[in-house]
Amino acid sequence: MMAELVDSHTHLNSTKFQDDVGETIERAHAAGVTRLINMGDTLASSARAVELAAQYGTRGVYAAVGIHPEEAFELTGKEDAQLADWTRAEHVVAIGEIGLDYYWEKDEGRRALQRRIFVRQLDLARQLHLPVCIHDREAHGDTLAILKKEGHGIEGVLHCFSGSLEMAKETVKLGYHLGVDGPLTYKNAAKLPEIVQEIPLEWLLVETDAPYMTPVPFRGKRNEPAYVRYVAEKMAAFRGIPFEAVAEATTANAVRLYHLA
Repeated sequence: MMAELVDSHTHLNSTKFQDDVGETIERAHAAGVTRLINMGDTLASSARAVELAAQYGTRGVYAAVGIHPEEAFELTGKEDAQLADWTRAEHVVAIGEIGLDYYWEKDEGRRALQRRIFVRQLDLARQLHLPVCIHDREAHGDTLAILKKEGHGIEGVLHCFSGSLEMAKETVKLGYHLGVDGPLTYKNAAKLPEIVQEIPLEWLLVETDAPYMTPVPFRGKRNEPAYVRYVAEKMAAFRGIPFEAVAEATTANAVRLYHLA
């Protein structure tokens, strides 16, 4: 029997999958990826994630809803209510993808807006008793500071983790998981190999971020959930343990964090 995997972060709600969502899900299943979580990053993509979860829920498709930092705008009670309403639908399991992105955003006023809506969505997740999926790109200090101040009583994951080993240890201490993606398979994987070796397995998740972050050997092509297997295989190689052990642990972690069926 093939080892089971969960792609804990994907974007089949992206237009890049508009012509073959069903086929992509079937390819994932054929590769042993039995469950996947579509992350929202705008109101429109969140709505699409909820639609896909309703349509393909019996095939292990789940959704998260939220506003990505690159899409930041001043949220009001109307948006809070819409996000909350979506979470009442079957197979909607988290608030995400939320967080900070200072790589693209250099304007301090816009960065402050990102921080405000990050805190607001953390608070929403706390009220709804839902986990969060956090985007952190070149904003490590502010992300950690916000989680230390505003992240209590919430579980979650720092998706596509790109911080240092020290930050990884701090993140885990706060009760947040680390998401590991295609960059682990790259030659310039930087700190990631050491992080996946040092951090206890029960705090790691495997992700694709499809259609982005395609792992070797498919780099340069569209990423898809089936390829999360290559991330898990690389993690197993770096840890010196069987692939099946990584599959079992990361699947259990995702099921536990997101309360998957």
